[in-house]
Amino acid sequence: MAKATERLFLPFLKRLCPEISDLSMPLEVVFHNCVIVSIKKRYPGQARKVMNFIWGHGPDDEYELIVVVDDDIDLSDLSMVRPGEPSNNIDAGRDLRPLRRPLDALDIPRRGTRYGTRLGVDATRKLSEEGHDRPWPDAPKDGRAHNAARR
Repeated sequence: MAKATERLFLPFLKRLCPEISDLSMPLEVVFHNCVIVSIKKRYPGQARKVMNFIWGHGPDDEYELIVVVDDDIDLSDLSMVRPGEPSNNIDAGRDLRPLRRPLDALDIPRRGTRYGTRLGVDATRKLSEEGHDRPWPDAPKDGRAHNAARR
């Protein structure tokens, strides 16, 4: 049911935010706490725009973690989205976006306060306008093969 919901929401979200290529709400993180979104990045700050869109629309505003990746990442293969791959594109000071806001009543870690922090992660390849002046390596076709080559 959870994955069916994800697929049903995707066309609606894409209509409102055309940057979105795909999304995944991994069952491994209890489906509602995290969303991984892929975009075809065209301009600086686009990943933050997508985060703001998701946090600003209805049921999607409850995600504790939003990770935005490039559209060549296969979201159905979580090995491509695990910390080893997107984190190659992350500088904490530039790409992590904490957001203080009211929390869901079911948010267990902060029970009682009903106010806390969400986190957005821009794990996209950075453009030169975002302060990155060297070329990015090609995206791996297979996360396992890519990691084996790096060892």
